[in-house]
Amino acid sequence: MVEQKVVFESGNELASYAAKQINYHVMGYYPITPSTEIAEYLDLMKSEGEHDIVMIPADGEHGAAGICYGASTGGGRVFNATSANGLLFSLEQLPVQSGTRFPMVLNIACRTVSGPLSIKGDHSDIMYALNTGWIILFAKDPQRVYDYNICGIKIAEKVKLPIIIAFDGFFTSHQKRRAQIIADDKDVHDFIGELKLEYHTLDKENPIIVGCYMNEPDLLNNKYQLHLAMEEARNVIAEVFREYGELTGRSYNMVEGYKMEDAEAALFILGSSYDTARMAVDKLREEGKKVGVFTSSVLRPFPKRELYEICKNVKSIIVADRQDSYGAGGGNMTLELKAALQDYKANIEVASLVYGLSGRDFYIEDGIEMLNRAYETAQKGKVEKRFDYFGHYKGESGYKIQRYFDPIIGEKARPGITSVEIDEESGKMKVKGGIVKDSTKMPKRWTAGHGACPGCGIPVNVNMLLRGIEGEVVLLFQTGCGFVVSSPYPKSAFRVTFIHNLFQNGAATLSGLTEMFYEKKRRGELPQGDDFTFIMVTGDGGLDIGMGPAIGAALRNHRMIIMEYDNGGYMNTGYQLSYTTPKGAKSSTSHVGPAQKGKATFHKDTPQIFAATNIPYVATVAESNPTDFIKKAAKAQKYANKYGLAFIKALSACPLNWNDNPRYERSVIDAGVNCCYHPLYEIEEGITTITYNPEERNKKIPVADWFKMMGRTKHLTKPEYSEIVESIQKEVDRRWERLKARHESPFL
Repeated sequence: MVEQKVVFESGNELASYAAKQINYHVMGYYPITPSTEIAEYLDLMKSEGEHDIVMIPADGEHGAAGICYGASTGGGRVFNATSANGLLFSLEQLPVQSGTRFPMVLNIACRTVSGPLSIKGDHSDIMYALNTGWIILFAKDPQRVYDYNICGIKIAEKVKLPIIIAFDGFFTSHQKRRAQIIADDKDVHDFIGELKLEYHTLDKENPIIVGCYMNEPDLLNNKYQLHLAMEEARNVIAEVFREYGELTGRSYNMVEGYKMEDAEAALFILGSSYDTARMAVDKLREEGKKVGVFTSSVLRPFPKRELYEICKNVKSIIVADRQDSYGAGGGNMTLELKAALQDYKANIEVASLVYGLSGRDFYIEDGIEMLNRAYETAQKGKVEKRFDYFGHYKGESGYKIQRYFDPIIGEKARPGITSVEIDEESGKMKVKGGIVKDSTKMPKRWTAGHGACPGCGIPVNVNMLLRGIEGEVVLLFQTGCGFVVSSPYPKSAFRVTFIHNLFQNGAATLSGLTEMFYEKKRRGELPQGDDFTFIMVTGDGGLDIGMGPAIGAALRNHRMIIMEYDNGGYMNTGYQLSYTTPKGAKSSTSHVGPAQKGKATFHKDTPQIFAATNIPYVATVAESNPTDFIKKAAKAQKYANKYGLAFIKALSACPLNWNDNPRYERSVIDAGVNCCYHPLYEIEEGITTITYNPEERNKKIPVADWFKMMGRTKHLTKPEYSEIVESIQKEVDRRWERLKARHESPFL
């Protein structure tokens, strides 16, 4: 056996360490809890020069899957990690990769699929991948996450199929355990061997077509070959597990069981719950009940023969599924085990229990109750209830919804803070009012009761926007801190209608609602006088993953407002880099070290991107200039309700991740404006107007003066980062000079 060392690490850490040892060529990734740590740990090791993996932060999980597919066609080793809706967002790419037979490794830290949104662990995501043509291994503990990652790349390359290493989100991904790892990376390389693909896209002597258009019978043959590869994987998995056992002393089988030899009743369960269930077996064995538990380490190819052999002598089985295949009478493992037993004409009573959804803990007592149900069935010879949920509770009879605040409607929503008229000479909107002291007459639509961090700019910016919006509003929040802190079930901090949808589809969702409103109004299906302003609030990287649908909404010019609170990162997942993160800033996926100097690219200029769609109104705002903010909000409402989409961007503080003092956020935002990193301007019908010029007020400061106010960029003030700071200053100056030129000319 090779030399090994003992570590105390989590599943995510061990997945990243295995990837580092393999030294993949490329990782395309996108942050999503609870898998994000894998990319974070890899980036930290990269900053220290411990591996050479090219890490590409994608625009979303769909893009990450595309990056990985493209890289894999180039004949190199490719790695990725995701969870939950991230897996679903990338799902259409998975059959493309298996159908064209390019291997790679994808780690899935299993998590509840939205909606409603939950970041806790269950198996509702991984079951969507069963029919994608990928091999799927399921690791029950951090040790196996490490081992399966090393075995997985070898299995994938032997049969030329991509492979998923799945494990329980939070239970396995975050919990630390003692584990053994191979001490020398060279031993890992020797075990997995050299990658040799028969064809790839970087062989100039042998040009190929990847992903031909096929009709039948060619497509039928293609899928049959994929089937044959999956059948071959049955033998290859066993072979690689055996070889790995010789290398490390840790031998694995496709299925395993505990005290199944003489069991009359058994529990079939996946993942981290298996070890808990083993303790439940011991408790019932002390009572003289012959029970056992078994599990599968492989979901695809499904090891039906091995499962039959391990449970063929029991009389009753409870299958505990951590997800439901709604309407099918059981989760996917129930259905697959029943089908396997039917193939062998087994006379075993099988019942299904759906348990542990959204990360609900599985205790020894739960295992005992499940096993007792199986044991009672074995004694009676017939199952009484073939399908049920485990741990659910009956709702409160006659429950009445409690309203905590009166809605902001009618005169309450129209205190007359602003009025907007079109100036006949200039053709621009003119705002009367908007004075800060008068704006306090507007009741807060987002009120007390939210859980935002002290100093968080999100509620400040949203409420500042809403001070300038007269009348009834409907808010849509994309996933992000603003949503998470304001709307935990069953209460909300909003006094207006509020909708949530995921990052990638918020703008499309609000577009549909907006058009429904105007069509119902046209048909006379709404009460006379009903009117709404529709506002999408996005941030935390929401206009990276959600950029495509947002641009689509702008090009269609729906009558709505998109407001971006730009806090410069994916804050709700622990501050990973976003395309709006400043160049050189450190984050959990842009570490600073000997081999890496923070984020490598300039911040994205979203207002100019939206201006290029020719929407009627674009503006930038800041809480440091409240009157300017309120007046622009009023203009945005007028444009949105009459002419089409309006876009507003606010620089939004995040003291937790900016690493500054929450008491001084107003001055930090002010410095961001005065250094022209976030200049204040508006674009009305294509005409640019700078609304605050720090040069004219003798307040312009270098970008470095702003950077030194925040821990995330304070390192840039050191001499070794002077080249980066100079490049940032040059880019900020270039954008500012271009903005001034547009201010001077109606044609730019």
